[in-house]
This record gives sequence, structure tokens and C-alpha cells, in this order.
Amino acid sequence: MLNEIKEQLRKGKAKLVTAKVEEALAAGIEPHEIMGALLEAMGEVGEKFKRDEVFVPDVMIAARAMNRGLAALKPRLMEAGLEPIGRACIGTVKGDLHDIGKNLVKMMLEARGFEVIDLGVDVAPEVFVRTAQEQGCSVICCSALLTTTMGAMADVVKLANEAGIRDKVKIMVGGAPVDQRFCDRIGADAYTRDAATAAETAAAFVKE
Repeated sequence: MLNEIKEQLRKGKAKLVTAKVEEALAAGIEPHEIMGALLEAMGEVGEKFKRDEVFVPDVMIAARAMNRGLAALKPRLMEAGLEPIGRACIGTVKGDLHDIGKNLVKMMLEARGFEVIDLGVDVAPEVFVRTAQEQGCSVICCSALLTTTMGAMADVVKLANEAGIRDKVKIMVGGAPVDQRFCDRIGADAYTRDAATAAETAAAFVKE
């Protein structure tokens, strides 16, 4: 049953993933085992994405199927007392309305076990910082597709320092015009070139 769940997730068959999860629960398989199967399959899709063996639409379809499976599993996970590995807030920075990359990172973070607060697009720097403070986020993820909006990421780092939370939160940046040099220059904690690596990096930060 777990192999069937993984197979349907890799194919992006959301309805079948949900049905298989429900069948597995009815058969008495432990919720954490089912969740492990979902995460393993999504991890495989992420690895293929990093190797350019699958592309953004494939990952988004698989992630949507995984989220449907997790939704079916969530009540039982809550009963079992399984907690998210951490909480992250994510958004596209002020002045930028692009969201495909942001949405993909969100899905991959959820696949890694994060509770994700999606702030949407055109997000002001103070909103990132205030959300991290109020919601107890350990990771802030900022996305930009326009060179003209990248400066807002530096403002997020600056405001986090001023708010006194810089030692409590990791700030991650990404998007087409962003690179490691920019990340280093503004004092962010990490730049990643793809969604799968972003989720891996965030999970590693939480483990630290």
C-alpha cells in the first residue's frame, strides 16, 4: 500500500493518492508510516528536479498530490501528536507579483514537514519580520524575480536585526536574479537555486 501511495504521488495523481492514504489508514497502517511514504516520494521528485529530469509543472502536480494526501492524513497525525518540524513564512517581496517560484518552494517546505505561512506577493519587509515575530517562525523565505525588487530583501535582513530576532530566524533568498554574492552582501543566511534545495536547507537550519 505504501508503494502504491508513492507511485501515485510520483505520477501526480491527487485523487488516487487521497484514496490510497484512506485505504492505508483503514488497513491499520500507522499515520507516521504513511507520511514517511509521502515525504519519500516527494523527495524523489525533488531530486529529479535538481537533476533536470522533471520540470516545474511536474513538481507542482506532485506537490499538489502530496498536499491532498497530507490533508487526508492530518486528523490522524494530530491524534498521534506529530508536530511540524518548524514554521516558516514565505512571500514575494514588495513590488514583485510573481509567485510560481514562491509557490513551489512553499510546497517543498510542506513536503519536508514545515508549517508554512504564505504571505503572498508584494510583501513589505516589515510584514516578513512581524510575521516571524508573531508566529514564531524560525525561517523567513524571500522571493524576487525582478532586479528592481531585490533591495527589499536587504531591508528584511536590516529590520530583522533592528527587531532583535536575527539570532532566532534564518533568512533565505531566491529567484532568477538572485545569486550567492547578493546573499552574502545583504547578510542573508542562504541562497538556493531551486525549490528542492531550499527545502533541504531550511530543514538543515531547523535541525541545527
